Amino acid sequence: MKSISLNIDDVIFSETEKIVALMKKPRNRYINEAIDYYNKHQQRVMLERKIQYESETVKENSMNILQDFEDFEYGD
Repeated sequence: MKSISLNIDDVIFSETEKIVALMKKPRNRYINEAIDYYNKHQQRVMLERKIQYESETVKENSMNILQDFEDFEYGD
């Protein structure tokens, strides 16, 4: 495990302390789980953006190919 120094806003720290006390969970475990959750969320966001970009690229190519077929079919 790696150790890091972390500056947390006072409000966020207070909320975290209340939650971990209610959950009876070590603060370190709670923060690790929160970071893991946020990392997975960010990976999904990045994947979504990549898929949207690739979808637009494929859409443009598909429209060009469709136009080529229509030109060939109708002799334009």
